Amino acid sequence: MRFIKIFSVLFLLAACTEGFSEFPVTPEAQAELGENLSIVQLTASNVVRFNAAPVTRSSSSLSGPSGWNYRVGPGDVLSVLVFNHLELALAAGPDNRAAGTEFRVQSDGTFFYPIVGQVQAAGLAPEQIRADLMTRLAEFIADPQLDVRVASFNSQAVNVTGAIARPQRLPVTTVPLTLIDAVNATGGLAPDADAANVSIKRKGATYRVDLEGFLERGESGSNPLLGPGDVVFVPRRAAQEVFVLGEISRPSSIDLAGEPLSLTQAISRQGGVEGLRADARGIFVFRRNGQAMTVYQLSVESPAGYLVGARFMLEVEDVVYVTRSPRQRWNDTIFGLLPSVTAVNTTSSTINDL
Repeated sequence: MRFIKIFSVLFLLAACTEGFSEFPVTPEAQAELGENLSIVQLTASNVVRFNAAPVTRSSSSLSGPSGWNYRVGPGDVLSVLVFNHLELALAAGPDNRAAGTEFRVQSDGTFFYPIVGQVQAAGLAPEQIRADLMTRLAEFIADPQLDVRVASFNSQAVNVTGAIARPQRLPVTTVPLTLIDAVNATGGLAPDADAANVSIKRKGATYRVDLEGFLERGESGSNPLLGPGDVVFVPRRAAQEVFVLGEISRPSSIDLAGEPLSLTQAISRQGGVEGLRADARGIFVFRRNGQAMTVYQLSVESPAGYLVGARFMLEVEDVVYVTRSPRQRWNDTIFGLLPSVTAVNTTSSTINDL
């Protein structure tokens, strides 16, 4: 529908410019186009005013756990070593790995340790479990010295999915895990990843994070700390195209891919305007703004026009159209009529011969 409207506008512009083309478009032609459509001639004095302001993205308010400290959960394996008391390890029996020094936290959040019995672990930091064990072992051993570590992190994880090299589940450990750490651990972003619109689901809420802001501008708020149960989704970047059509060497679409592109760059990238067919005064850029449309007109009769075009930045879904010259329209009409004229002349000659 949008292209139908654009070509309707082009038809009106062409109708106003048959024979003697008038650029910029006259007020009379502007009136014919209606109030929802306006024509603007690009000049060195006004071109900068029509460039959109740079888009500044901000991440949703999302902060990781402050003062990160790992909390043990069911399924984790704890390593407990009491120094100078090997008999405790042996007393644990063969069911525990590494000569009885490792203990799996059960579904109820506890593990069994010789002499003292069941020890609460879930929801506690390793240091808290160590302090509890020291207190309870002190009833049987004078001044016990021990160490508690997490030997295997199984209870908590972050899931990373979407446009990354290797989507996977990453265990949450005693080392804080930031968003960029998680992306790197999964092989990095895919070539078509949209790093500016990463989403993180946490406890039923979804947050948008501009990871690109961290990568390109070092914005720390765009690299939050991840927590247990977070789901990171990196979307694929939707095509951000402009369309270059008309009397151009290679009519095609161009994917902006997040990079700024000027009108002059777009024309030159597609091989430039057709020298014999194009009207150098009639390079139009169609840009929609809600229900209205603005058509920017650039003349490149002289190199100065390309300098103006180099300062006009294209936006997603812009349509660039290079019109035909009046002479070329006339030539096309003549060449279209020639076969018919030739056929009529041949028929007339035959009748006369008879």
